[in-house]
Amino acid sequence: MDAKVRTVEQEIARLGTAAHGVVARAELLEAGITREEIAHRIRIGALIVEFRGVYRVGHRAPSVEARYMAAVKACGAGARLSGLAAAHLFGLLRGAAPPPEVTAPTERHAQGVKTRRSRNMDPRDATQWRGIPVTTVPRTLVDLSSVLSLDALARACHEAGIRHRTTPAHVEAALERCPTAKGAAKLRRVLSGDIHVTLSKLERRFLELSREADLPLPVTNRPAGGRFVDCRWPAHRLTVELDGYRYHGPRHSWEQDRRREREAYARGDQHRRYTYADVLERPAEMIAELRALLGQR
Repeated sequence: MDAKVRTVEQEIARLGTAAHGVVARAELLEAGITREEIAHRIRIGALIVEFRGVYRVGHRAPSVEARYMAAVKACGAGARLSGLAAAHLFGLLRGAAPPPEVTAPTERHAQGVKTRRSRNMDPRDATQWRGIPVTTVPRTLVDLSSVLSLDALARACHEAGIRHRTTPAHVEAALERCPTAKGAAKLRRVLSGDIHVTLSKLERRFLELSREADLPLPVTNRPAGGRFVDCRWPAHRLTVELDGYRYHGPRHSWEQDRRREREAYARGDQHRRYTYADVLERPAEMIAELRALLGQR
């Protein structure tokens, strides 16, 4: 391999490494790689066409991130991953990765990509995650509000709070910057706690046990002190958090739990934390404690 070929390969590898193994034709030309050199590498499989003018470097295995990055590059400058795809990237939704969805300031079409036009997206609603240009978590929730059910939207908001420390105030600010959002009323119902939603087997069983014991039912997953809390009895000044490993394992989540506990005491609530074992394996002790805390015989 002569020096020029080696330099071209190194430059392609450099560009791809910075973007999940994806490069755009415009980037290659700007780096001094000729049209003939690009065409040759497409023929031999060193560059694999993902979208028109966007390639995956041939030695890189395909990935969700590569597909999403390629879709963003295919939609031009200022494009952002958005909607269900952005929610998947942020970990707000479970299940298989949805097809790419991109919001861009200009009209672009790429096969297999759902696109929408937004000429004047506020810079506060744009960020990068895992190196991919994407709408922020609050703006993503605004976009989700028009396509998800109330329960699914509430679960996405809950994940946003746990994983990204997103508060109702953050989402409300994004809503105000997007006054034409079709799901605004639905999202505000979630933010105000105006729905009764459970997020997990743990919470469903906790409520079942409370009903069976004829205890007053809490409000669930509503904001208190600017954060969502699992269960709260406002009239009894009691907050209960339910600890499943999925939501409370990471260090930042553990720190948030301690902060929620301090905030509960600051607003005059008693605070209790029940684990999976408390709810599913030895509920009698938990119910007895709740009876006393709620003033029930």
